[in-house]
Amino acid sequence: MFTGPAGRSVRVGLDVGGTKTDAVALAPDGALLGRLRRPTGFGPDAVVQGILEAVSALADEGGFAIGDIESVGVGIPGMIENGTGRVLHAVNLGVDSLDIAARAQSAIGARFAVENDVKAAALGAASLRHDGASMAYLNLGTGVAAGIVVGGRIWRGAHGTAGEVGHVSVDPHGRICGCGQRGCVETLCGGGALAKAWGRPGALPVRDIFDAAETGDPQALALRRDLARGAAAAVRLLVLSVDVERVMIGGGLTALGVRLYTDLLAAIREDAATSPFMRSLRLDERIELLPAGSPVAAIGAALLGDHAAADHPTPEKETAAHG
Repeated sequence: MFTGPAGRSVRVGLDVGGTKTDAVALAPDGALLGRLRRPTGFGPDAVVQGILEAVSALADEGGFAIGDIESVGVGIPGMIENGTGRVLHAVNLGVDSLDIAARAQSAIGARFAVENDVKAAALGAASLRHDGASMAYLNLGTGVAAGIVVGGRIWRGAHGTAGEVGHVSVDPHGRICGCGQRGCVETLCGGGALAKAWGRPGALPVRDIFDAAETGDPQALALRRDLARGAAAAVRLLVLSVDVERVMIGGGLTALGVRLYTDLLAAIREDAATSPFMRSLRLDERIELLPAGSPVAAIGAALLGDHAAADHPTPEKETAAHG
């Protein structure tokens, strides 16, 4: 049985996705105590119940008690209401409005923190670098979004939309995006938009596109170029708008591995070929592809508890800080 030196010292993080929940438990030194994946339920009650069941199963796997848990962080798709942590419009989960902390905290007895899943993943990705440099996490999945970490903290912007590069239009004559605009970055490199444009059956349509492109299929070649062009545009937007030192790329499309990375590098270098300014930014040296399946979102969620404690210190901590 794991027991932390101060009783409650285990940090739990959950990445609650549309179909599965990835959960991790971290020891005080950051070591991984356990990891598991479970199906995600649909609807508010099922989401909360799934979180509680995942925490309980994780405790069993990691060899610690529920009473050892100091904090639970939840990364979840949707908007997170500033100041309350309430999840809004998580449509893929059947959630219109849900206060996870209010529903789950009493059952665990630990501090809860809730964040958008991509922003949580950004925090987890930043923790892997150990250098404190500013960075952006670019999520290439069904959709496209980014989270930004500066000074070790998530940068949300004035209204929480910092990093929403997927809905920047880069081609006014391009495909119609789900947001209503034309030619958004997401229409070029989002897995959902690519699958729709491909229009052929298959369990892994983006992988099918890459495979078909290697046989010379004209449509596949065009869509593969779109993906690289869109991802390169997202990297440019993040560096030119925030000037992050590093752009770490994750999400489901990283399963394409070296093929995605090679295409992205080629697109970035092609764009820079005629621009001394773009070459000076060395974008090709500022990107990094995370390993497919890396649990950065769950790890980032586990770290949310630390940030919540820093933002809302206990009276004992305030007394110690002021002597």
